[in-house]
Parts: sequence; C-alpha cells; structure tokens
Amino acid sequence: MTERTHDDGTGHAAGVHAIATGDAPHAIGPYSQAVAAGELIFLSGQIALVPETGLLIEGSVADETRRVLENLRAVLAAAGLGLQHVVRTTVYVVDLADFAVINQTYAEFFDEPFPARATVQVAALPRGGRIEIDAIAVRPKV
Repeated sequence: MTERTHDDGTGHAAGVHAIATGDAPHAIGPYSQAVAAGELIFLSGQIALVPETGLLIEGSVADETRRVLENLRAVLAAAGLGLQHVVRTTVYVVDLADFAVINQTYAEFFDEPFPARATVQVAALPRGGRIEIDAIAVRPKV
C-alpha cells in the first residue's frame, strides 16, 4: 500500500493511498487497483483476468462475471473490507443481451440492500472481455 500523507506536489489530498494485492490481477495500465480517500474506497474496473496468469478466463459470461466479482472481492479484502461494504457499482458490458445472466450471477455475490448500480453497453473492453465492473465502497465507522 502506497500512502500520500501530504500534498506531494501532484495535488492529491492528504491521506489518499493506493490499495494493491497479488490476489487480483495487476493493473494493465497506469492506474491503481483501488484508491482509498478517507472512508471511501474507489475500486478500478476489473475484467475477468486470472490473477496468477494475467489471462482472460475462458468460459461463459457468467464465468467472466464471477471472476470479475472475485477480483473485486480480493481488492476489497486488501483494504480490510468485503462486498457488503460496496455502495455503488458500474457494470460495463459488450452485449446487453447478457444482462439477465449477469444479473443472476451478480446476485450470488451481493445481499440486500444491493449497491446502487449503472449498467452500460460498450463497444469493447480490454483484452476482449465481455464484462467489467468498478465499485465504490465505504469503510464502516469505528
């Protein structure tokens, strides 16, 4: 975990720090797996990459959705949180015809009250993935 405890000249606020884990795929660009800013945790979009290989999982869109959510869960765990702390997700899909399957799989991971969510169809995703999900979580008050 890299922490910025003061403005380091980049304009980042005090206490902003990156969260990283080897239990989720490494970022495939110049971004963090997640960034904590106070009680909020902003998780970068995850696609269905297998952490150990960095390759896209083979299988159905349900399999991809499960892998994406497992990757998000691993990043949350590195922050000391779980999926129950997620308050907002954005789901990016290549084909909205997969919406029902994605919903069914998504419901295996989240309990009520479900996070707020937007779902958007996109032309393409990195590495040929069919689904990407990002999230915002909140640390509970101590």
